[in-house]
Amino acid sequence: MAVGLELRIRRLTVHEALPKLDQYLNSAFMAGLSSVRVVHGKGTGALRKAVHEMLAGHPLVKSFRPADYGEGDFGVTIVELAIH
Repeated sequence: MAVGLELRIRRLTVHEALPKLDQYLNSAFMAGLSSVRVVHGKGTGALRKAVHEMLAGHPLVKSFRPADYGEGDFGVTIVELAIH
């Protein structure tokens, strides 16, 4: 199964979203992707905060940043994966 360049976890709870994010990052890394987009939405910011906390400690993540204007703003995080 092909891995997309984007994971959409909007409208999920933190407890639903984080396992999906971990699985997605592993799949994206194994597929050789260098960067991916995580669409968590804007909402209250709780999901974005949890996603950023997870990414900060994830061994497959080289860096991450909020998307720029036109990329999704604060509702999207751009993740650069570690190189194989």
